[in-house]
Amino acid sequence: MSLTKVNATAATLTKNRTEGSISSISGMCVTCVDGCIGMCEIGKSAYRGTEVIYPQPFGIITAASEKDYPIDLSHFNILGTAVGAHGIEADSNVAIFPNVDLEVRIGKKKDIKLRLPFIIPGLGSTAVAKSNWDGLAIGAAMSGIPLTIGENVCGMDPQSTIEDGKVVDSPELASRIKMYRDWQTDGYGDIILQANVEDTVLGVQEYGLEKLGVETVELKWGQGAKNIGGEVKLNSLERAKLLKSRGYVVLPDPTDPDVVDAYNAGSFHEFERHSRVGMVTEEGFMKRVEELRNAGAKHVFLKTGAYRPADLARAVKYASKAELDLLTVDGAGGGTGMSPWRMMNEWGIPQVEIYSLLYRYIKKLEDRGEFVPDVAVAGGLTMEDHIYKALALGAPYFKIAGMARGPLAAAMVGKTIGRKINEGKVPVYISRFGNKVDEIFITAPQLKKTYKGRFGDIPPRSYWSIYIFPEACTGPAPAYDR
Repeated sequence: MSLTKVNATAATLTKNRTEGSISSISGMCVTCVDGCIGMCEIGKSAYRGTEVIYPQPFGIITAASEKDYPIDLSHFNILGTAVGAHGIEADSNVAIFPNVDLEVRIGKKKDIKLRLPFIIPGLGSTAVAKSNWDGLAIGAAMSGIPLTIGENVCGMDPQSTIEDGKVVDSPELASRIKMYRDWQTDGYGDIILQANVEDTVLGVQEYGLEKLGVETVELKWGQGAKNIGGEVKLNSLERAKLLKSRGYVVLPDPTDPDVVDAYNAGSFHEFERHSRVGMVTEEGFMKRVEELRNAGAKHVFLKTGAYRPADLARAVKYASKAELDLLTVDGAGGGTGMSPWRMMNEWGIPQVEIYSLLYRYIKKLEDRGEFVPDVAVAGGLTMEDHIYKALALGAPYFKIAGMARGPLAAAMVGKTIGRKINEGKVPVYISRFGNKVDEIFITAPQLKKTYKGRFGDIPPRSYWSIYIFPEACTGPAPAYDR
């Protein structure tokens, strides 16, 4: 029995002709007929080639793995107890769920305070992240949780000014940072600036630290936390040429006359922009951390993906030696903006297995008396029980959970409903709750009360903000049992 859906998936807009009779090994129809127009991945590849590698339609989606992993968090149940309490007084009148304190502090000095044990990992230059940034930034800031600006924002910004190979101005990056800061309250949360190889070459983090008031930066191992990425499609020749001139790998080559002719003839409609994969060394890593601290970084994070166990151990060790403020580990089964689709299924260590390895490695650090960095874990986490189980698996070392596709999905839904309200075309499924913002969005009345004169500036895509009703959240108290 195959664990992966092969040769036909909504991710690549493909399907089988005989959907009820499929070979589980190959994913092919049991009878492949001469005369079929080729709706499966094999058939579509015959006429669209490498386009079928990537999830579609680009710009309005995020994609996740469709593999049935042998074990995931659903295979665990939470074991409560009728005796005593952790993190709260063992009194029936006190130990009620609205009194659960979900605040957490992270960092070497525990000077980054969060209202909830969540972080939104890197959302970078993909179109879907850009078009929903205000919803994510305002919602995260109001919720008091950190938000990470992902890779390639400056490089992809057509208005960026680059002098001598370094970015000196990026309206897009400046806008993203300002939007979060404008809604940040009481010092909760933080805006984090991530960098990959191209960002480092362009001096993006130095620009953010020196000119935009960034205090926290994140190093990134791999492109999209993986060994390979596609990340972005470019639908214009001019854009493709611009990004190639900025040092990106663009395929096919937009400066090749034959490629230009093929594009103009309509043979293909999109270019691929690729980022390079960094080659990690201990010396280079430590040097970069020192450079960032010298440039003014108060906090330095590391984000890594589901690499082999040796690389996970390397990340843990380097984070300890450099005394980083946070190490984020992404397990297979998570999501991406535009990485190759098959890679999403067949690459990396799944969440439960990598969390277990991570716990063992960090425990060894502690047993040796070495510095133990705070840890965030990610990879397909969306629901409250996911958060509880993930943190419990790594307690007391796992401090927060990383979620990107969940908040992004909430923001996109909020945006769509807000647009339908303005158009007077609220769908039947939604109209049962009402036809106005105050009727449909349960958080709207409290947001209006809390933000008073500013409520009109909050877009519906930010109404997912959840700290307003902390009693609606379930999760572990500050002390965990493993």
